Amino acid sequence: MSADQATVRIDSWIWSVRLTKTRSLAASACRAGHVRINGERVKSAHPVRNGDQVRLRIAGRERIVVVSRLVNKRVGPPVAVECYVDHSPPPPAGTGVSPTGDRRRDAGRLTNRERRELDRLRGRPSR
Repeated sequence: MSADQATVRIDSWIWSVRLTKTRSLAASACRAGHVRINGERVKSAHPVRNGDQVRLRIAGRERIVVVSRLVNKRVGPPVAVECYVDHSPPPPAGTGVSPTGDRRRDAGRLTNRERRELDRLRGRPSR
């Protein structure tokens, strides 16, 4: 088989380039229909080739990548980034950690006022 005809299973490739934490999560995403190659839903054994566009919906976010290098064994993060070109939309704002403030461990229970301020910082509705 020549280099331009080389293929790798899609679930293995998704896991190898660290788009999912485990291969079983990648296979589950394929079974659930969350993985598309060039616009078509695929099963976990579907072959992926250089130049294919892979759309993966995982953890509430859609990742759109174009395959630039095939790997079938898990690689480190610096190498994984070189295996695809990322065209994903930026993650939604506010997904980071909310500031909670500093509080000593022996300060006791929160007062109602402190609890309301903390809820407001976390974006929770008031009770």
